[in-house]
Amino acid sequence: MSSRNWRSRRAPFALALGGVALFLTACSGSSGSPSTGSAAGKDLPKTLVFSPLSLAPPALKGLSEGVKHYAGDKKWEVIVQDPNFDASKQTQQLNEVLSSGRAGAAWVIAVAPKSMGPILKTAQSKGIPILVNGRPDEYGFSGPQPGITFDYIDYAAGGKALGEQLGKCVTEKLGGTGKVLFAASTEGSAGKKEFDTAALDALKAAAPGATVVQTVIAKDRTQSQTDIGAALQGKPDLAAVMAANDEGALGALGAFAAAKKNLTCVTDFGGNDEVLASVKDGKIYASVALQFQADMAQSFDTLVKMQGDPKANGEVLIVPQKVVTAGS
Repeated sequence: MSSRNWRSRRAPFALALGGVALFLTACSGSSGSPSTGSAAGKDLPKTLVFSPLSLAPPALKGLSEGVKHYAGDKKWEVIVQDPNFDASKQTQQLNEVLSSGRAGAAWVIAVAPKSMGPILKTAQSKGIPILVNGRPDEYGFSGPQPGITFDYIDYAAGGKALGEQLGKCVTEKLGGTGKVLFAASTEGSAGKKEFDTAALDALKAAAPGATVVQTVIAKDRTQSQTDIGAALQGKPDLAAVMAANDEGALGALGAFAAAKKNLTCVTDFGGNDEVLASVKDGKIYASVALQFQADMAQSFDTLVKMQGDPKANGEVLIVPQKVVTAGS
């Protein structure tokens, strides 16, 4: 599973949330009766409701444990819900807990952002700060809203960094020229159009002599390896791969190894543990790694801050990204 699309129901859960694994532990949060904190004229419990897409994917199960651990260290209780990819179930679960008086804040990885309107209005009416994945426009807003924080991945920035890094590799190791395969994300994936455009434009700018001669869709690692292997048969002189997710990068390594061919340049967007180990070993030139540990901390800390004034406009957060190379 790729670490890039965990905030979108539309993406295949190829997201093993690579970066998340760096900090997730099996620790649980604090238990017992929630304590309270002062907030804009009333007390809100120090209880966070965490509603991910589902707890079935190991990555999201691990993320829920990480949230409980981080919040528990700060003396917060965490209520974890499991809508199991069902938008109606998610809104029902959230409505029940928001109406119960138990919730002091909510963090929602929405199954369907368009279904969240009533939940957002309920949270606002009750003065309960809420954080949702995605940009304001995905929820029908033009900017920050009272009591609501938005948190999203900047796909244009990620694509630009991915293309720039492959261009650097082509310049350094291939003399500025070479045939490139683009392992793209599936249609409907979050931010696909802006990501792909930014990546291809950045590669062209960084290495004008590089040519993208084939594109495959990287759904999962096995399929990616099969499709890239097939591409190699028709284009045996492929020398570089630009992968929009971890599955594409790891599948490319497998395909080239199986064909006993050298893969000089490969760059990745996502940055799971295996990818980062391959970067360290020099098999992958660079990974544009999403920093989910930092995002978890900024998300929770923002909700804590919002309890002080739940009626004030929330923030628009961006998931941090970091270019990781063998030397970094």
